[in-house]
Amino acid sequence: MTALTLPGLRAMDAADALKAFRARFRLPEGLVYLDGNSLGALPAAAPGRLKAVIEDEWGRGLIRSWNAADWISAPRRAGAKIARLTGAGEDEVVAADSTSINVFKALSAALQINTGRTVLLSEAGNFPTDVYMMQGLSALSGGAAQTRLVEADKLMEALDDSVCALLLTHVHYKTGAMHDMAAVTKAAHDAGALVIWDLSHSAGALPVELNACGADFAVGCGYKYLNGGPGAPAFIFAAKRHQHVFPALSGWLGHAAPFDFRDDYQPAPGIDRFQCGTPGVLGMAALETGLDLMLEADMAAIRAKSQALGDAFITLVEQECAAHGFTLASPRAADRRGSQVSFRHPEGYAIMQALIARGVIGDFRAPDILRFGFAPLYNRFEDVWDAAANLKAVMDGREWDAPQFRARAAVT
Repeated sequence: MTALTLPGLRAMDAADALKAFRARFRLPEGLVYLDGNSLGALPAAAPGRLKAVIEDEWGRGLIRSWNAADWISAPRRAGAKIARLTGAGEDEVVAADSTSINVFKALSAALQINTGRTVLLSEAGNFPTDVYMMQGLSALSGGAAQTRLVEADKLMEALDDSVCALLLTHVHYKTGAMHDMAAVTKAAHDAGALVIWDLSHSAGALPVELNACGADFAVGCGYKYLNGGPGAPAFIFAAKRHQHVFPALSGWLGHAAPFDFRDDYQPAPGIDRFQCGTPGVLGMAALETGLDLMLEADMAAIRAKSQALGDAFITLVEQECAAHGFTLASPRAADRRGSQVSFRHPEGYAIMQALIARGVIGDFRAPDILRFGFAPLYNRFEDVWDAAANLKAVMDGREWDAPQFRARAAVT
């Protein structure tokens, strides 16, 4: 392969069909931000939108804004926008609560639908909140549900007649490895199991076709590639054929007539029953700003650039840091990974802290994963060059081997 050069990468930036989007995010000058798979950058329009919500809608409108500013419809409005990014119907997605809570909702719904089956199946090493929710529901059920974890390459053979639901993260949070949604869903359905997809590392990063793949349920967060801000509302997808279930978390906003304030719970029709508590209006406003921006872009172009950025980064790290003990943890084939590249290294944590000190932000996942996420709306090919060059400098100079880079922070 021909070695990559900075002029060549700058030429790729000049030809990039998405290059104009970068100016619509607030990015600190001189910083290379490769952590959009953990927290998306700030859309430039978000501060103004939040200012209007705070000063006008909240400050002047006060409680009247639930109607006048249509705060009450924000979960459905944002959900419809997420539906367009995930191949779902607009009446199949609602923005609500957190990913963890929505996982619980989807699992409990699956147990109601697929009665007679007790096993909740996932892969070992799935994102912890998904597994913890499975385990918590199993404990709460008194034996009516059981959690089973198997290695990823054993999932298909684990789909026996005891499996109620298979819960998988579409793009693995550590390695970026991507499941074939259509093939996995078909295999699970052929075995009589339902499928719940966690799209936290997929929504906004690559094309997703929930209905075309026959997915039953899906969940995801709003603060990664959807750029909704820290702690942004999550979302849940329930295929229309499954919207008859009685929610295990029967919150007041999921009631058919929440402002009748009745003692008995009667679930709302359709996707609204999957709402639970009062929506956080500020979070919803920020999320909608990010969604509106995302919906302006062509998803095929986003995916193509994401793959190219990842390929370039792999090439550069292996070209510049071959002597430093990095092992590629992500699939090499671009069509088998999401919008991130991960490398393993025994000193991964300290290396990442030294890299951050140089102004290149990725993140670390225990025990040895350095993660680099690519958000095609604001990341450039020149960013990839700068990241690899700084990584080489960190390694060549053993900058990572300093006490301040070994001290573990609360968030890694």
